[in-house]
Amino acid sequence: MFARVADRYDRANHLLSMGIDRLWRRSAVRFAGLQRGEAVLDVCCGTGDLAFALARAGGVVTGTDFCVEMLQHAVRKVGDRQVDRPRFLAADTLRLPFEDDRFDLATVAFGIRNVADPVAGLREMARVVRPGGRVLVLEFCRPRAPGMKQAYLFYFRRVLPKLGRWISGDEGGAYDYLPDSVMQFPERERFLALMDEAGLIEPKQRLLSAGIAALYRAEVPGA
Repeated sequence: MFARVADRYDRANHLLSMGIDRLWRRSAVRFAGLQRGEAVLDVCCGTGDLAFALARAGGVVTGTDFCVEMLQHAVRKVGDRQVDRPRFLAADTLRLPFEDDRFDLATVAFGIRNVADPVAGLREMARVVRPGGRVLVLEFCRPRAPGMKQAYLFYFRRVLPKLGRWISGDEGGAYDYLPDSVMQFPERERFLALMDEAGLIEPKQRLLSAGIAALYRAEVPGA
């Protein structure tokens, strides 16, 4: 499914979110508390937008995804950059090819709900992060304010799938899967509980854009 939409994935994301997704990624970098020179792993990285944002902020970034077609676009975006160059490789978030305690920070943007076992994915991200390091998640959320909630649900369920099919040219259900997966995925306090279940400590959240998206951050114990 992701391979089918890879060619137009970036354009669809930016248009469907009206560009707000770029602001969310910048917020993610700030919320992560990234320090220049830190080693960062961005899993389910897709075409690399968060990986590039982390690299621009001074991280030494590795991006992984199991969809090679997405990674091919990420690599093309590296181009001939001399700085801010993430490296990308194909890898399964449930079986990351890195030793324990390798990174200072592990991130995932709009990808943890696509992992077959999100808690196992969080545990694997924590495994490769040093004690005292951080795990950060950026994911869609559902607004609760009256009026906003109804408008969001109408757009997400009725408008977005049609626009997504038109922009991406995909008729295979990728943009029906998106709202379905968001509606079923644990959010807010329920997601913080998943981080706790994965063995992470001090989980916290920050809502973005009136609750359309959320940032979650927790620490790896043992420092």
